Amino acid sequence: MAGLGERASYQQRAMGTLLVVTVLLGVLGLPVAVWLDLRLLSERVLRMQASEASRIIDAMRNFYGSDVFGRVLQSPEPVRVLQSPEPVMVTHKYRDIAGAIPIPATLSIEFGKRISAQDGSVKYRFVSDMPFKGREPHQLDGFEKEALARLRANPEQPVVEVSGSLFDKNVRTAAPVVMGPGCVSCHNAHPDSPKTDWKVGDVRGIQEISVRQPIFANIFSFKYTLSYLLLASLAGFACILLQRRQAKLIRGMNQQLTEANDFLAGISLKLAKYLSPQIYNSIFSGQKDVAIATERKKLTIFFSDIKDFTTISERLQPEDLTQLLNEYFTEMSAIALRHGATIDKFVGDAILIFFGDPETKGVDEDARACLRMAVDMQQDMEHLNARWRKRGIDLPMRVRMGINTGFCNVGNFGSEDRMAYTIIGAEANIAARLQAIAEPGGICLSYETYALVRDMVRARPLEPIVMKGIKREIVPYAVEGLLGDLAQRSQVIVEHVMGLDLFLDLDAIKQSEIDQARRRLSEALAALEMSHATTRAS
Repeated sequence: MAGLGERASYQQRAMGTLLVVTVLLGVLGLPVAVWLDLRLLSERVLRMQASEASRIIDAMRNFYGSDVFGRVLQSPEPVRVLQSPEPVMVTHKYRDIAGAIPIPATLSIEFGKRISAQDGSVKYRFVSDMPFKGREPHQLDGFEKEALARLRANPEQPVVEVSGSLFDKNVRTAAPVVMGPGCVSCHNAHPDSPKTDWKVGDVRGIQEISVRQPIFANIFSFKYTLSYLLLASLAGFACILLQRRQAKLIRGMNQQLTEANDFLAGISLKLAKYLSPQIYNSIFSGQKDVAIATERKKLTIFFSDIKDFTTISERLQPEDLTQLLNEYFTEMSAIALRHGATIDKFVGDAILIFFGDPETKGVDEDARACLRMAVDMQQDMEHLNARWRKRGIDLPMRVRMGINTGFCNVGNFGSEDRMAYTIIGAEANIAARLQAIAEPGGICLSYETYALVRDMVRARPLEPIVMKGIKREIVPYAVEGLLGDLAQRSQVIVEHVMGLDLFLDLDAIKQSEIDQARRRLSEALAALEMSHATTRAS
């Protein structure tokens, strides 16, 4: 029972741990999944923003190059602004000359400075590895160098770099700045240009868009989702707390149940000492109710008694008598249980046993099992007597046994407060009477029992007896020997008279000791013959 309690407690702890893990996965898994999706969404949005910003700036620069810068260059006469006496000039040093406008590259550079000067999330830069002379050089980083190399190899494939941490994202895109007809004519003729052999379609440099977006800033856009997650988290942790409290209560209950089971197991083991195992098992398994109830069954009843037990008890001390009697009952009970008997009671030195309830193998087999039990008991008595003699108890016990088969009332007899499981009927009295007329160390059967076991026993009929309250005559049968397999049981030769103490167990003696036993017996016989001859001669 303790093992069942421990196993239930272990299963409860395992289920509690599984529940905690499940709740934590449910509570934490959704926010983590939302956060990861938000990172992917932010990356896509940043890519789109960078690409769109690059497209807008590229379109603006193209418009300026074709419709402003280009038209000025195409004019055959100096272009003058209304109400201005100075002609319009196009130069990268437009700040030093009144009425001058920047070339497209300078426009892009200045435009990038103004955009990047603001502390915003979008940065723009126009860079080239071949700037005009006198212009402040720009130190290209690794991304910009790689972008120039890749775009000059394939201008159609923009270069994108994504970086950042778990809480922010940074997307850099690089698009090629391709030389148009106006740009080619300007750069090839300009004295500050580092290269004068540009061709239409060449990649002059790159325009770089950098977009940075902290993911944490976007998380508050999901206020309803956050509210739901918060409530779900609180509910999940409340569930964990309730489960842990419930698990603690269940562990306490399991502990109490284990202690109660241990106590009940101890009590049941103690009660088992007062009941026959068959009765004990039938009660605790629920097959029989503990109530006053009887039924009529055909049983085989066994009754035994020790001859001259009163004389033996007078000659022994109470302590020695108690020990001897308990040892006798222990040996006889073990044999009875081995043969499937139900031990009814011990009455003084007498034993009442029956076969056929609460378990039965049929009337015939019950009678045969009872006879086999009686034979084993008589044989075991020889061993007990030999053991007691070694302890100084020179009073051999001779047991008389009676066996009868017939109908009895069997069940619970007594009051509502105290009852006993026993048998009542004249057939039990017949077994007791058969025991009384049996020879010491012998077994006496009724005809009803003898008829069931006649194929396994050799018995002689005795004079019929008449019992008070029984109309028919009872014909006893004294068991003389056994037939078949029973005749092959262990044979014990015992004789104890003044000057002789013989105990010979033919099955127990070892093969190597037979010659020694034969020699000692021969010596004993020779000595006995010599003593007898000397006595006759005198």
